[in-house]
Amino acid sequence: MIKNLMSRALPALVLAALPLLTTAPASHAAAHRPSAGPVFAPAAVVARRDLPEAPPASVARTELAVLTVEAPHSMAGYSRARFPHWAQQGQQCDTREIVLARDGQDVVRDEQCRAVSGTWFSPYDDRTLTAASQVDIDHIVPLANAWRSGADTWDTPTRKAFANDLENPQLIAVSAASNRSKGDQSPDQWSPPSRAYWCTYSRAWTHIKHVYRLNITAAERDQLNVMLDTCD
Repeated sequence: MIKNLMSRALPALVLAALPLLTTAPASHAAAHRPSAGPVFAPAAVVARRDLPEAPPASVARTELAVLTVEAPHSMAGYSRARFPHWAQQGQQCDTREIVLARDGQDVVRDEQCRAVSGTWFSPYDDRTLTAASQVDIDHIVPLANAWRSGADTWDTPTRKAFANDLENPQLIAVSAASNRSKGDQSPDQWSPPSRAYWCTYSRAWTHIKHVYRLNITAAERDQLNVMLDTCD
């Protein structure tokens, strides 16, 4: 039943709710208002927007408590190709370019929607990056972890929605070094080197697992509780 519900609802929800990328200031609510698609012009400067906000720690604890705890599923049949990304979002912009523009400061894009300059702050390791080539777009809950947690039973449209989710706090621009250090590890195996980000990271991780009804391990749950304690 969960699989069928998500197949119908999640792709449409995620792909319809693109961030509004203009240079005019916007309120928190406006930053999350659905739009027809990203707006850009040749050599456009795109101002940073608010990231999708995870629920507060109190809500995250409630979400964490109802997640199913079980051993990881087999990796048999897994490949990143089973989670199609980066999806086209209109006007030549794919999901990666949308997140680069959303998370960066003074991002300049060319007529093909590619970030040609800007500044990005990587909250995982407190690094400032000055070239898009130094930036990876991280899946907070990695694709392989999702597979081991229940995504092995999903259909392709649901996996595509998960891999390109712009509505929930699932995608973030970080340093390539930190993203590759993380790999597909869960919080009990890897946590952001910057402890100042543990609160946000644990809230986001827990919320994504809750939204997509993914499982967790006992060790993962215990570490998430430790990280949520930093919110206090």
